[in-house]
Parts: sequence; C-alpha cells; structure tokens
Amino acid sequence: MCFSPQADLVGGLVISAIGVDVVRHVHRRRDQMALAALPLVLGAHQLDEAFVWWGQEGHVPSAVGRVALWIYLLIAFVLLPIFVPVAVCALETSKRRRLLMVPFIAIGVGVAAWLFAAMVRGPVNVAVHPYHLAYTIKPGHGLIVITLYVVACCGTLLFSGYHRVVLFGAFNLLAVVVIAKLTVDGFASVWCGWAAVTSGVIALHMRFGKPHRAMPYVLT
Repeated sequence: MCFSPQADLVGGLVISAIGVDVVRHVHRRRDQMALAALPLVLGAHQLDEAFVWWGQEGHVPSAVGRVALWIYLLIAFVLLPIFVPVAVCALETSKRRRLLMVPFIAIGVGVAAWLFAAMVRGPVNVAVHPYHLAYTIKPGHGLIVITLYVVACCGTLLFSGYHRVVLFGAFNLLAVVVIAKLTVDGFASVWCGWAAVTSGVIALHMRFGKPHRAMPYVLT
C-alpha cells in the first residue's frame, strides 16, 4: 500500500472489508470493539490517500485533493495517537495494567494537540515522490514529537496483557526503525500503510483465533 493510488485503493478496500467483518463478529465483546474497529479506520485512511494521489496527479479537483490531504493528516497525526492507546487500554481486565497505560494515553493526547496546532498554523503540503507521498508540516521539535508519537502508538501495545497485541506492537516498532531508515519524507505514508496491514492481521486473529489464545496473561 501507499505505493500508488491503485495500491491504496485496493489495500483500503481489503482492510476495510476485514474491519467490517471483525466488528460484526465481536459486537458481544465491547472491550474488543475499539481495537476491532482499527482496521476500519486505517482502511478508510488508505482509501482517502488514493484521493490525495489523484489530487496531486490532477485526476480530481484540487479542492477534493486538499480536503483528502487534511483528512489523511487528521487521522494520522491527531486520531491515531489517541485512538490506539485507548483501544488497547479498553482490552485490559487488570486495573494495574490499565493504570500503566494512562501515561501513554496522555502522551498521545499531547502529541495530537501539538500536531493539530502545527497543522492549523500551516503550511500543510504534500508532494509525489517515487513510490510514496511526502507530507510536510512544521511542528517544531520534530524528532521529539515523532519519538513521542511512536511511544504513544506502540508503547501501549507492548504493555498489553494479550500476546497478539504485544506482537502487533513489536512488529510496528520494528517497522518504525526500518521505514525511518528507508525514507524520512515518506514516513507518514509508508508507516500508516504498514499499520493498516498489521491491524488487518490482528483483526483476523481476533475473528478466527482460538479462544485460549485470546486470553490475557496476568500482571504480577
């Protein structure tokens, strides 16, 4: 995904379909609903990026591309750093483990507020690069903000009481390092694409995994 508008379109449809199926089948487990909905959010995110591509290529009106750009960045920079830790925290049955996750939620809220303020101040731009889109904002203290963003999105996952969620966090943390080395200007686009794929995998596990594998381990 994120390599072209066609890849975003196909990937977004597949991930969204997975999300719809999983949400339909975990409706009795309200604690799982938020995490089950993550593929829906990220699937829609990838579909939206197809319109950003088309706006840059002149296939849709520039105003449509501009709106799609803002929607993409609002999801990536404002929604995800809050939604992910809250969704993981909602899974936990251990009060102590939930308390350990509160700082990650607070970090996510702070990062989201900082990035939103940067978007409002502007400028907000996007450019087509080979195999990805390069999104540009000027948040200030960029390295610190990116680090805190990763901590908010991946840290809570690593503290989860569910083995599959911890693996999800570990794979995404590893992906952060690899993607950052491969491309700096395309980080937002490529990492969000990777996160959509891995969220689809974890959602499928929630849907079809054996019950004993879904049980949390106990925090001692």
